[in-house]
Amino acid sequence: MDIKDSYIVITYGDSITKGIIYDEEKSKYATLKENFTNIIGDKIKGQVYNAGKFGSTIIRGASKMYRDVIKKSPDIVLIEFGGNDCDYKWDDIAKNPDDEYKPNTDIFTFRETLRTMIDTLKNDHILPVLMTLPPLDPLKYFKWITKEDSFAEQNILQWLGTKDSLFNWHNSYNKIITEVANETSTVLIDVRTEFLKCSDYSKFLCKDGIHPNIEGQSLIATVILKFISENYNFLLQE
Repeated sequence: MDIKDSYIVITYGDSITKGIIYDEEKSKYATLKENFTNIIGDKIKGQVYNAGKFGSTIIRGASKMYRDVIKKSPDIVLIEFGGNDCDYKWDDIAKNPDDEYKPNTDIFTFRETLRTMIDTLKNDHILPVLMTLPPLDPLKYFKWITKEDSFAEQNILQWLGTKDSLFNWHNSYNKIITEVANETSTVLIDVRTEFLKCSDYSKFLCKDGIHPNIEGQSLIATVILKFISENYNFLLQE
């Protein structure tokens, strides 16, 4: 990458990138000002834009990439998708666990779309950077999707087999991110491992078990800034 006085960086993904947390006092989702994009934005030479969207899947991300990303002529784009892609319509499963269900984005489509996004950015001379997914807490997340309704708990558990399968399924999408990074020689920042180094990593997650809380967002920023300082130190303000 060329050394310049100023850079344009875009973080592109879903609600984790957006900085969405669950505000327990108000019992609703809210945007955290101290999200990882804003934290790293204070340290980078140039401008950092947050193009995260609540509920976004990789399909939506790919379809909006020109408008949300390429149009701004960025130098670097940090990509974070997967949490919504691997998700299911839990309310439907709670009503009828015997039916067949597909995730929002099947794993093959997730892989191919991620590869296409990387190719598109590289062809435009933009550096793509992938980020691994913070882990979900299967017990918290199970409570969240079942709304602590015993009928829903029974049916969703019948369909799942075990609560741990929520963690494993989410992790399978994370593995795709790592594989694609290796296959395409794309820069990868591994935030997931830093979460899992803590035996009680759930303390970094909101009540819903999937969105990083203020401590989780701070941890993501710390991992990214450490990676930048070790590999792309010229991006940082002195």
